Amino acid sequence: MRVLVVEDETYLAEAIRDGLRLEAIAADLAHDGQTALDLVDLNDYDAVVLDRDVPVVHGDEVARRLTSAHPDVRVIMVTAAATLDDKVSGFGLGTDDYLTKPFEMRELVLRLRALARRPGRHTPPVLEAAGVRLDPFRREVHRDGHYVALTRKQFAVLRVLMAADGGVVSAEDLLEQAWDEAADPFTNAVRITISTLRKRLGSPGVIHTVAGVGYRFGEPA
Repeated sequence: MRVLVVEDETYLAEAIRDGLRLEAIAADLAHDGQTALDLVDLNDYDAVVLDRDVPVVHGDEVARRLTSAHPDVRVIMVTAAATLDDKVSGFGLGTDDYLTKPFEMRELVLRLRALARRPGRHTPPVLEAAGVRLDPFRREVHRDGHYVALTRKQFAVLRVLMAADGGVVSAEDLLEQAWDEAADPFTNAVRITISTLRKRLGSPGVIHTVAGVGYRFGEPA
């Protein structure tokens, strides 16, 4: 899951980003509304955590544009305004959820995962193929009924591969979807993560290398 955090208070924005990354959620930052809109146009985000009172383009306008131009991107509006009228106006903008400050990181993570399970997403709530079952909400992976312990990054990479539904995913796409904008494009992190993930999943192998192109998840050869 990849999330954009839109928050003009630098310390809070970084705290939210770091907290999400600890939960295997790739997170990028935008400190104003225009930057947020530009990043959503450039990148494939699953959700936007949007502070209502961001500068340049106000959060209300950001929400209107996102829900119109990017209907598949879930929006959680975050604000200190907690009255019922505030919430009504927030939902009226087309946002999916509303969270008042201060909030616990655990609650934000649970809300993001709940949004990811709603119908209408590009990928199903639970991914199953080649004897592997991946539950993104519970963050559990089973192969042939046996639990497979994965690191946060291994889980994120496996989810991207399985969501491709047999298609080939390049190393660049894996970096974009399972890491975040800070990832070094010349890193060997993808190759190393794929190697360790194969070992965790065991034999026969279900992650196949397509020479010069990328990786594909599917039935053992």
